[in-house]
Parts: sequence; C-alpha cells; structure tokens
Amino acid sequence: MCRRAAMWLQSAKVVLFVGAFMSCVTACTSLQSSPPTSNPPPEPESDQSYGLQPGDIIRVSVWREEALDQGVLVRPDGGISFPLAGDLEVEGATIDEVTNTIAGKLSEFIPNPVVTVSLQENAGNRIYVTGRVNQPGVFLINRPVDIMQALAMAGGPTPFADKDAIRVLRRQGDRQLSIPFNYKQVQKGEALQQNIMLQAGDTLVVP
Repeated sequence: MCRRAAMWLQSAKVVLFVGAFMSCVTACTSLQSSPPTSNPPPEPESDQSYGLQPGDIIRVSVWREEALDQGVLVRPDGGISFPLAGDLEVEGATIDEVTNTIAGKLSEFIPNPVVTVSLQENAGNRIYVTGRVNQPGVFLINRPVDIMQALAMAGGPTPFADKDAIRVLRRQGDRQLSIPFNYKQVQKGEALQQNIMLQAGDTLVVP
C-alpha cells in the first residue's frame, strides 16, 4: 500500500513538471512570435502654417485648366500676379489662405474651381547674422530657429564679441524694432524668455 502511494506521488510530480515545462515553452513561443512594438514615425512637418515671404516660389494649379498651372514668384513687395485673379497680397499668408483667395477670385470666371497651391521654394525665408561671429552671413531657414540656434549656425560669437549687447533688428511695416539679447544669461540658463524665435528678414547683430 505504501509502495503504491509512493509511485502515485512520483507520477503526479512528473505530470506537474511536464505541465509546467509546456506552459513555459508556450509562453516563450508566444513572446517570440509577437511582433515588437515600436513608436509610430513622427509626422513630417507641414508647411501649411508657413507665412509666405518675398522670394518664395509657389505652384498654383487649377483642375482641368492647364493654362492656369504655373509657378509664381512672390515679389519683393509681397504680392503675386495670377491670370484671372490679378494682383494679390500674399506676404505672411499661409498656403491655405492663398488657396482660398485664388479660388475666390477665379470663381467669378470658373464655376467651383478646384485650386491647389504648394510651396516649391522658400527662398524668401532668410535671416541675417552680422558682426562679431565666426561665420556671418545670410542663412536660409526651413524650420523655426531661435537666437541661440542662429548664433550656432553662424559659428558662435568671437572671443571679442560683446555678448551682453546682442540685438535682433526686426521690421514691422514702416517701423524697425530693436530687441535686446543677453547671451551670457541664456548660456547660464537664465532669462530664457530672451531666446525668441526669429522671423524671416530678422537681422541678428553681434557687436
């Protein structure tokens, strides 16, 4: 009787061991067969919020109107000329705004025009860095740039630069603003509100 009980206990242990082993194998197989999770790739930055500047080139096309498919240069005065739509002021306007404006003008001649406008070249989106920097010049920017980033693009201030007296010159209509910037403070992580985003046409002066 004791011998039978011992054999029964031994068999039960074997069954439990095999069951546990198979469970581990199943779990491991499930983990290996599951595809690895990954974060979705970031969406490319859209140019729909970009404000057009003189020197930019846009492409305008109208569905079923081949004669109205053409590239258009934004003039120095911020305007463009387009057939049937005439002269339009587009400086600072977004692609969506220009699309709606042209469609509204063309609707006087074409029923329900389907207008597509795209940014071909943002050559007008430039900033200027001058003074005591290692690489002064004109810089074409295709994304928002702050003052510290612009200084880095220009190779940084020279050893003799007055880093406390840097200024941003910005035109607003007929007025010109002079915005102060203290490089030393921002470099220390202080008064970070000074590190503003630059706008097209801004001039960064490092005395």
